[in-house]
Amino acid sequence: MDLAFIPSPSRGVVELGPIPLRGYAFCIIIGVFVAVWLGNKRWVARGGQSGTVADIAVWAVPFGLVGGRLYHVITDYQLYFSEGRNWVDAFKIWEGGLGIWGAIALGAVGAWIGCRRRGIPLPAWADALAPGIALAQAIGRWGNWFNQELYGKATDVPWALKITSAEDGRVPGTYHPTFLYESLWCVGVALLVIWADRRFKLGHGRAFALYVASYCAGRGWIEYMRVDDAHHVLGVRLNVWTAIVVFLLAVVYLVLSARKRPGREEIVEPAAVAAAPDGASDDAEGAAKSEDAAESEDAAKRDGAAKLAKGKDGGAEPASAPGAKAPKASEPKSKPESAEKS
Repeated sequence: MDLAFIPSPSRGVVELGPIPLRGYAFCIIIGVFVAVWLGNKRWVARGGQSGTVADIAVWAVPFGLVGGRLYHVITDYQLYFSEGRNWVDAFKIWEGGLGIWGAIALGAVGAWIGCRRRGIPLPAWADALAPGIALAQAIGRWGNWFNQELYGKATDVPWALKITSAEDGRVPGTYHPTFLYESLWCVGVALLVIWADRRFKLGHGRAFALYVASYCAGRGWIEYMRVDDAHHVLGVRLNVWTAIVVFLLAVVYLVLSARKRPGREEIVEPAAVAAAPDGASDDAEGAAKSEDAAESEDAAKRDGAAKLAKGKDGGAEPASAPGAKAPKASEPKSKPESAEKS
């Protein structure tokens, strides 16, 4: 008897009048909003304009959804094109089935188009968005919970996921909640990227590469636990091989990029720099000038004090400013001379 487990929802859709609210789609939408919100904050902190991340996301998100669906349909084509299946189901994205590898790859194409139109470097934009993407994945994985899919091997651990549906070959029971494992891992990836970016000032796409490498490290062992149908290469699931290859590519990029272009981009959005004189840069420039003037005034005061002290100690008179009258102390000296002459 299982004393503790994670229950699965009885259904993955809620009917709001004529509008069906599907849990999977709802999780994806929330994830996108979180990614754009966090990415915008990081972009502005890097010197970009508010709203730029959202403008480019308008290109990246649709491309990413198409790419994610294409990867899923291509790698699991038997679910849609084998005997007894309906190929029209390949277009029903709300029922689940997005491959993160295709989403990132084709989403990057859309982001490149958006960045090119705005005249900003794609690597800098990707760095700003990297932890937000990880959080979006963490939220999106709960869509698998709504659909009772992509669970792991059978287990009786207290945090096991209880599957109740018997559709599409499912066997009711308790299984490892791989959706939860990956969700928590993605939260850790987001925190790691934020910390490393602050600590090492990552630039030129290295924050994004760190996200990719750290995600792949977790996806490899989580994917190995899953029991859903998948293609195998040399006895290993295809997605495990993909995670290994992408992990190596990300690490190579990290190393080579750090050697060729160390540091971080000074300007991430030229339009923000062009608009700066009307705003905050004037204040910063004025503050810098005021600070320089204050330092010069302090230095002058210190020099004057030093000369005055020297005059008192050595008997020398302090230097007078140009145009200043001679000190009255010298007048009595002339009077005795005139008196002697008279």
